[in-house]
Amino acid sequence: MLNEFKKNPVVSSKGLQKSLEHANISYAELAVIYGLYKQATLGNINTERPGLFDFQGKSKWDGWKAQEGKSKEDTIKEYIAFVEEMKAKYPM
Repeated sequence: MLNEFKKNPVVSSKGLQKSLEHANISYAELAVIYGLYKQATLGNINTERPGLFDFQGKSKWDGWKAQEGKSKEDTIKEYIAFVEEMKAKYPM
């Protein structure tokens, strides 16, 4: 399941980034997508929270930390559902 998830251009991080390039997606929504993707591919967060002035890094870290403890399979399903929700909210 994980290999299929990584190979799918609709749900891969680069494929999604390209799809949402012109959408007005919020930073909070991007953090959720990032966190779900990292949890699905790497598991629980394994780094320290970035420093005070690394706003983007902290947002990504917080998004990943929010997904901590979820199984890869559950996270993949949640990621796909969230991406589909974003595609409906922000038509391409």
